[in-house]
Amino acid sequence: MASVSGGVALSCPSRLSHRSSSSSRRRHVSSSSVKMAVSVDEKKKSFTLQKSEEAFKIAKELMPGGVNSPVRAFKSVGGQPILIDSVKGSHMWDIDGNEYIDYVGSWGPAIIGHADDEVLAALAETMKKGTSFGAPCLLENILAEMVISAVPSIEMVRFVNSGTEACMGMLRLARAFTGKEKIIKFEGCYHGHADPFLVKAGSGVATLGLPDSPGVPRAATFETLTSPFNDLSTVEKLFEANKGEIAAVILEPVVGNSGFIAPKPDFLNALREITKENGALLVFDEVMTGFRISYGGAQEYFGITPDITTLGKIIGGGLPVGAYGGRREIMELVAPAGPMYQAGTLSGNPLAMTAGIQTLKRLKEPGSYEYLDKITGELIQGILDAGKKAGHAICGGYISGMFGFFFTEGPVYNFGDAKNSDTAKFARFFRGMLEEGVYFAPSQFEAGFTSLAHTPEDIQQTIAAAEKVFRQI
Repeated sequence: MASVSGGVALSCPSRLSHRSSSSSRRRHVSSSSVKMAVSVDEKKKSFTLQKSEEAFKIAKELMPGGVNSPVRAFKSVGGQPILIDSVKGSHMWDIDGNEYIDYVGSWGPAIIGHADDEVLAALAETMKKGTSFGAPCLLENILAEMVISAVPSIEMVRFVNSGTEACMGMLRLARAFTGKEKIIKFEGCYHGHADPFLVKAGSGVATLGLPDSPGVPRAATFETLTSPFNDLSTVEKLFEANKGEIAAVILEPVVGNSGFIAPKPDFLNALREITKENGALLVFDEVMTGFRISYGGAQEYFGITPDITTLGKIIGGGLPVGAYGGRREIMELVAPAGPMYQAGTLSGNPLAMTAGIQTLKRLKEPGSYEYLDKITGELIQGILDAGKKAGHAICGGYISGMFGFFFTEGPVYNFGDAKNSDTAKFARFFRGMLEEGVYFAPSQFEAGFTSLAHTPEDIQQTIAAAEKVFRQI
């Protein structure tokens, strides 16, 4: 892990390696693919969200809050949500014609860049054969083999359609395998919107300030125990108070749904030991970190092998996908091999499999993660330096292509620490950066993402914009 200027977690040194020349072709989006950015002053003068405002007003009459996922509504940052018209590489354009450097990346999947030409070409060929079969296809075998060879814990894998669905299947499987019902999750970690996980959850729940969710029966969360992230003492006490009853410890190995929070040194290893000692499973929710912080995910990066892993985002290359996998003896409980039922109409559909295969192929090319590490390190260091120079309390960190920063002195080791952030100041920073043509996640409590399509020029333009906005706020 790379931590910057007293930011979050100090577990590993930064690995800022030089970009390999052999990889330069795929990481520079041509000027014909991405509209050239106008000057900052011209962009500022021309910035308008009139069309987005008109469209969003209509959307609010058609969909709850005008969106299909809560954080998109800009509730925690205020101002007018933007409606996107197109994306390419590291850039995106809204329906008003404003251009942005994008650090959300469709919330993680766009690690090789938006609308990659090779992915689009492969999808076009696949679509000629059909979009969904509702039956096995060869592409499922290919992506499954790639996932199994990459992720240390996975010997068998089941594809589903979302990260939430993957976590639902994982939870049922953990309980089926152990014969126990209680689970331990960590405050601020988000594992989808299934009832058992909506207890002190992160992501949109944190963004909207909801303690839990109405409509979740007490019985659904009664067996869910919680601990602050990075707090081994509380975990030990929970095991002591619930001897022989805990099926699994479930966590984001690097938290991304409370902002970017990395594990303290030895925290993951200690969880591995305590779960083994108590006959519980260790589950890594790598929907966000899988294939992002390293090709083998957080478990490869930190050298800790869980029993079950959930995946999503990147393995679908921008199409809806999820997966859960683990040791063969555990996965053979899943129907039809075993009695634990789980099914899905569009699971393993040829389009998601195709996009995932092409994305993983590109990520496996030499220099990919070294480049992500280099540009992300430069980005977060530049932002933190600019913020401190302007007199703001700010801390942050990154690993490979995942990063975050908080408007607080820090350090930030858990969601409680993250809530000390000045969210009003973040909102002003977010809106200022939006007007300068930079799109960060519209919440203090969400991680950011870089891609292979981000150029050094993108990074320098972002830092320059941050310097300006920090002075203004």
